[in-house]
Amino acid sequence: MEMGMGIPEFFRGRSVFITGGSGFMGKVLVEKLLRSCPDLDNIYVLMRPKRGQQVAGRYSDLLDCKIFEWLKENRKHQLNKIVAVAGDITKPGLGLSPEDQEMLVREVSVVFHAAATVKFDEVIRLSVALNLLGTKSLLQLCEKMDKLVSVVHVSTAYCNCNLNDDIYEKLYPAPADPEQVIQMVQLLDDHVLDCITPLLLKDRPNTYTFTKALAEHVVYEKSGRLPIAIFRPSIVTSAIEEPLPGWVDNLNGPTGVLAGVGKGVLRSVMCHRDAIADFIPVDRAINCMIAIAWATAVTRPNNIVIYNCTTGASSPLYWRDMEQFGLEFILKYPSREILWYPGGSFKSSPTLNDLHTLAVQTLPAYLHDGLSRLTGRKPIMVRIQEKLQKALETTQFFTTKDFKFRNDNVVELYKTLSPEDQKTFCFDLSNIDWRKYIETYVLGTRKFILKEDPATIPESRVNLKKMYVLHRGTQLLMFIFIFWGFLMRSSTARFTFYQMLSAVSKMMTALSKTFASVER
Repeated sequence: MEMGMGIPEFFRGRSVFITGGSGFMGKVLVEKLLRSCPDLDNIYVLMRPKRGQQVAGRYSDLLDCKIFEWLKENRKHQLNKIVAVAGDITKPGLGLSPEDQEMLVREVSVVFHAAATVKFDEVIRLSVALNLLGTKSLLQLCEKMDKLVSVVHVSTAYCNCNLNDDIYEKLYPAPADPEQVIQMVQLLDDHVLDCITPLLLKDRPNTYTFTKALAEHVVYEKSGRLPIAIFRPSIVTSAIEEPLPGWVDNLNGPTGVLAGVGKGVLRSVMCHRDAIADFIPVDRAINCMIAIAWATAVTRPNNIVIYNCTTGASSPLYWRDMEQFGLEFILKYPSREILWYPGGSFKSSPTLNDLHTLAVQTLPAYLHDGLSRLTGRKPIMVRIQEKLQKALETTQFFTTKDFKFRNDNVVELYKTLSPEDQKTFCFDLSNIDWRKYIETYVLGTRKFILKEDPATIPESRVNLKKMYVLHRGTQLLMFIFIFWGFLMRSSTARFTFYQMLSAVSKMMTALSKTFASVER
């Protein structure tokens, strides 16, 4: 293939197979391919029945997503190219029927493997099944594909989060032998696995980063026989431009923090302000993935290439910026129904964070639920706080450590694109206006997660002012209550206080006499 071939031209007449196509990144990938590579043949999306919903129902849900509205209005025929393939990433052979397997082997030439569990505290058995065994099964299928020219394996920049030095775009030693881990999971019962999981993880914080690191080695073993690349995004956040500015469909990571602060239920987060918050907007990440698939096919590198799709080295955003900009725009575009006036801060001290959480989140939650029970309403605040704290605990490792990712391969890849492809598939990581982006992120969280119409913002601002008065009034009452309690318990404090009042009274009397004499 010629290097001068553009990305849309490369995908012309080709069929693509995507795992994880119904997930956050997968949806954006499907939409982008259909919109910007209109001459591709088909997109086969692996789907499994979920919560009693069959594949046909999940396919309908995928098309109902707001990001496909432009295609429905302008290129509705493109949506017919999405083909749902029934399967299960955790089952042998991906759970494919013989007919579907034969179809994929015959038709597919580009594969994006994005299916994984992103639940940080997932049990080791399921994490291995999804992130490790699923990858093995997919690669076995890829080896049979007649037309295969490119495979992109989606990993994570944090699979080597145990390192304290710069993290390069290279394969690091595996934390364990992948095959031994698979055998262990297959032989041992759940109780034993839960007991030995901390020993397996060693210096990694969770099963997600552990199994993702192992999966990279499974991929590497096949790199001599398959045209494959590894894609490592950092913290994937809402869209910066496409398919809709601010679009996001889950509460994971920073999105949950923005939503919690915006509702007034989250006021303290354990985080080091001076560390880099390595966000990558989902549309930049997807554009990079598509370019990697193109580059892997047209350049046919001798060795596997790894891409750290990260922003810290090119355009760093710090957690202090996230704190400042986030609160600024949460107050500018307040949520319609807030439980308390938004506020709070990041804490670098665990003790201070625990005390602040107890005082302004946990205790008020119990008070709220107690009043709810007395008035016959459903108590929900304690449960919300428990979920918030559990989610924050799983991310604390990543918000209290400064990660330095090198992204030279991503930067060089962008330079190889034609001007047209750079515009259509932009993943320039050096020109992000983070303040403007956080504004878009806050608006996106409000619209797509909290389901609040932008037209309600003026009304919400009126409500916010009322909450501000209530917030300050409560603080004043608390101060008076504490101060009065202190006076009642200390005769010295009472004496000092009365002396101060007397001095102030005398001063005011003297000033009034002075003003009276001046007027005469």
